[in-house]
Amino acid sequence: MVAALTRIFGVHNLALAEDVVQDALCRALEVWRFHGVPENPGAWLMATAKNRAIDVLRHQRTARDYAPELGRLLETEWTLAPVVTELFSQHEIEDDVLRMMFTCCNPRVSEEAQVALVLNVMSGFTASEIAQVCLCSEAAIEKRLARAKATLAESKTLFEIAGSSEIAARLDVIHRALYLLFSEGYHGAHPETALRSELCVEAIRLTEILAHHEATAVPQTFALAALMTLHAARLPGRVQGGELSPLLEQDRSSWDRALIDRGVRWLELSATGDRLSEYHVEAAIAVEHTTAARAEDTRWDRIASLYDTLHVLRPTPVVALNRAIAIAQRDGPERGLVAIDAIPDKARLEAYPFFFAAVGELELRRGHMDAARSGFERAHELARNPEERRFFQSRIAAT
Repeated sequence: MVAALTRIFGVHNLALAEDVVQDALCRALEVWRFHGVPENPGAWLMATAKNRAIDVLRHQRTARDYAPELGRLLETEWTLAPVVTELFSQHEIEDDVLRMMFTCCNPRVSEEAQVALVLNVMSGFTASEIAQVCLCSEAAIEKRLARAKATLAESKTLFEIAGSSEIAARLDVIHRALYLLFSEGYHGAHPETALRSELCVEAIRLTEILAHHEATAVPQTFALAALMTLHAARLPGRVQGGELSPLLEQDRSSWDRALIDRGVRWLELSATGDRLSEYHVEAAIAVEHTTAARAEDTRWDRIASLYDTLHVLRPTPVVALNRAIAIAQRDGPERGLVAIDAIPDKARLEAYPFFFAAVGELELRRGHMDAARSGFERAHELARNPEERRFFQSRIAAT
């Protein structure tokens, strides 16, 4: 809705587009309470936003400057409603979503602010949620967003993808933002739930829009779509009866086979070109997990090797931790703990509950119950939602 409205109002009126969307959502809360949720809620919201846009254009068109490329089409009653209706068609909306994503990635804005804009404008993330994802303060994100939106306002039109030489540079930032969106849904820091499947679905939807457009259908996009769909296929097994279930203990029959097949197809499409991205490697790790019929069939030697490669491409403490866990599965808990001790910037994991949980698991496998309990208790203290707290409590009980 924001993308379609920004196409009509112009980027300089982004705040107005967001206000109209908020009006449509508030209207839904009022109407649906009495009449029930409609059969197609998305279509209802789009229609409401479209009608509200027409009202705004009728009442404010002489006081505001709207999208210049639409010109006089918005100035006359004969063309106003038909033009807005056409711009709210499914095909036009998907094109506008692409334009909006690329508009957010304006090179005059810092890369960190570009990512924040994509999460805020395209996915409705609040400053607080973006701060959690980007590991910085809410105040810093608010300032970052305000400055970025002011810069966007200087351009009245959405970014035009056709024939642009800036696509490759902007696409890298879009990939990163969509990866963060999916990650927040899959294992984020939300205080109420460990799993937000709607964010995963939205990240996949936006990524597949990229994958189906000729200008953005590149191997890195296919690889990103692959890793998302392969991970999403395991979502049904991640939380069972309100309890988190570790990967090796999940009921693999609950995994979505259609999504696994789709992920494998995306991975096959990504195997072109001469650039190996971090998304290729993550997708390759994911396919190892999802295609193993049983936990004991997992090829940990292959996964550990892939994590070696991923750590070169993305040398973060979390990647190093996952690499250490793979080493432990391949070579035993002692080797895994050595790898954990060797993690650079390990202090950055001090607030990450699964760092201490990993230590606890490996100490438990060694039979060191006191050390295992200490790790699980620290993880429980840092737990971010009820599912994590219950899971770590069960691990404490196991010691």
